[in-house]
Amino acid sequence: MRKATTPKQPDRVDFEQAHDALQALPNPEKARFLAGYFKTGKGQYGEGDQFLGIVVPNVRTLAKRFRHLPLPDCRKLLASPYNEARLLALLVLVQHYARGDDAMRDAVYALFLKQRHRVNNWNLVDSAAPFIAGPHLLQRDRTVLYELLASKSLWDRRIAILSTFAFIRNNDFTETLQLVEKSLSDKHDLMHKACGWMLREVGNRNTAVLEAFLARHHAAMPRTMLRYAIEKFDQDKRRAMLAGSFWEKASLQNK
Repeated sequence: MRKATTPKQPDRVDFEQAHDALQALPNPEKARFLAGYFKTGKGQYGEGDQFLGIVVPNVRTLAKRFRHLPLPDCRKLLASPYNEARLLALLVLVQHYARGDDAMRDAVYALFLKQRHRVNNWNLVDSAAPFIAGPHLLQRDRTVLYELLASKSLWDRRIAILSTFAFIRNNDFTETLQLVEKSLSDKHDLMHKACGWMLREVGNRNTAVLEAFLARHHAAMPRTMLRYAIEKFDQDKRRAMLAGSFWEKASLQNK
C-alpha cells in the first residue's frame, strides 16, 4: 500500500532574501539609461525615481522565485527607492492575487490601494493595475475608479484607466468609455497614451463601439490619444480619421 504524502510546503522566503537577490544584479550603465528613459530628472514625471539597472525579464524571474513572499515583505519592497524592487513587489502581488483565495485577494487589493503612492511610474502601474484593481472591481462597485481619476496624481489617474483593461477583457466597455470621456481634457501625455491604448483594446473586441465613441469625441480628443486608439485600423482609414475626412463622410452618410 502506498503511503499518503503530505503536500510540499513552499520554501520560506523573506524580504532580506529578495533584497539581496536584487542587489546581486545591478548594472550601472543600464541604470543610467533607465533613469533617462523613465524621465527621472527634475520636473519630469518620474522625478527622483532610482534604478539598479535590472532588465524586466530578470525581475520577472525573481518574481517567480519569490512568488511566496509574504504580504508584509512585499510592503517592505514597495518602500524601496529602487523601481525594480517596487516592480518585483507588484509582480509578486499579482501572483498572490491570481492564485489566492478570496481573503488573499481582498488583502492584496487593500495593500495595492493603500500603497499606491509607491506605484509611481508607468511601468509599475501597467504591471499591476490591470491584474489587481481591475479584476477585484469586476463584480464590485467601481466608484473608486472615478475618485482616482479625479486625483491630482498622474499615477492615480493612470491606475483608474488601466484597471478597466480587466473589464474590456470581459467585453464590458462602460467604465472605459466613461473614464476616457472624463479624461479628454487631461493635460498629460501619459494619460493620452493610456486612454488611447484602452480605446484600442475596446476596438479589438468591438469596432463599432470604438468608432461610435470616436465619432462623438474625436474633435476634442488629444492627437496622441486618437493615434493610439486607431492604431489597428488600415493605413488609409487612419489617415482619413486623422485628417477629419472620415468623419465628414460618415456624417453625410448618416443624413
